[in-house]
Amino acid sequence: MEVTGVSAPTVTVFISSSLNSFRSEKRYSRSLTIAEFKCKLQLMVGSPASCMELELYGADDKFYSKLDQDDALLGSYPVDDGCRIHVIDHSGIRLGEYEDVSTVEKYEMSSEAYDRRQNTVRSFMKRSKVGPYNEELRAQQEAEAAQRLSEEKTQASAISVGSRCEVQAPGQSPRRGTVMYVGLTDFKPGYWVGVRYDEPLGKNDGSVNGKRYFECQAKYGAFVKPALVTVGEFPEEDYGLDEM
Repeated sequence: MEVTGVSAPTVTVFISSSLNSFRSEKRYSRSLTIAEFKCKLQLMVGSPASCMELELYGADDKFYSKLDQDDALLGSYPVDDGCRIHVIDHSGIRLGEYEDVSTVEKYEMSSEAYDRRQNTVRSFMKRSKVGPYNEELRAQQEAEAAQRLSEEKTQASAISVGSRCEVQAPGQSPRRGTVMYVGLTDFKPGYWVGVRYDEPLGKNDGSVNGKRYFECQAKYGAFVKPALVTVGEFPEEDYGLDEM
């Protein structure tokens, strides 16, 4: 007696497309018409169903046939598990167009509209009074910053340009030089003292980020906080560099 095999009601296939470079593994009912099948593929590959051409390939990637009868059932074609159905788009969409997110218009919300929303991180921070919305903490920080600036201004006022000085930075040996600049800067807040060292122990030539504050040779210039500078009679030390 001959036994005839019965096909399973569903089939698992790979879907590829001329619009992108990836494949998807999906399971479909064999009772779908090709027209219905195209509508399902439309959501996956982005090609309009009316602009699709379908090709069937075996598990070995050998071409079998075109699925070109819209009223035929998917199961009427030799579609088995592991086969690949390739979607060719004829709508004019470019390859990879749906993969390039840089071309997608981004949604932007104004700060005012975001403020009106309730379930946001900003609204939570406001209700909890944390971060920049902690008015007490912010006021304290502003007061501390103002106090530091006032102290630095007082210290800086006692330092004159042209004075000899010694700089004692934490973890470093004393360095002698000449005061070349005293005041505010663009590179960091607060008051700074620009020093031209007697030796090439600095970090710049008197300029920072393209702005010049004083003139000196490269590696001889440095900016330090006023609290680290002592003004006085500090002659240049003889390190014996000219001795043979």
